[in-house]
Amino acid sequence: MRSRDDGVAPGVAVERALRRGICGVGGRVDAAPVSLEAALAAVDRRHGERMARRLERFAAVPEGAFVWTRDLDGLFWLGRLTGSWRYDGSSDALGCDLVHVRPCDWLADPMAPGRVPTGVLQSFARGGRNWQRIHAGDASPLSAAIWEGARGIG
Repeated sequence: MRSRDDGVAPGVAVERALRRGICGVGGRVDAAPVSLEAALAAVDRRHGERMARRLERFAAVPEGAFVWTRDLDGLFWLGRLTGSWRYDGSSDALGCDLVHVRPCDWLADPMAPGRVPTGVLQSFARGGRNWQRIHAGDASPLSAAIWEGARGIG
């Protein structure tokens, strides 16, 4: 959840997301879109087709999917999407470029890298500021095990 806008300070979007119980991507547009289709068109016009496709992938991820982020201290946070896409045009969201958001239930505590599944670490090691799917086959079941353990499930 790092803005592609170099004018946005590192870490502010992650802090906001954890505090507000959201997960999101950037891509400010001139006027708040009333639908995902309008958002995709506006993002395409302002930021290009690649960013619009990234937003489309973000919006299409099913509810209940696990998501990971990393804070400025290098700690990892595990969350689970609990709702659908919306555009947040508030001044706080615009300021940190975290405007395309979904509700997310984050675990209460972060994890040191040694507790994070290898596939997750590998995805973050590639760098970038993109919403990325973690392709490692064991990432999802290991994330589920961490989630269940932290929630006292199972």
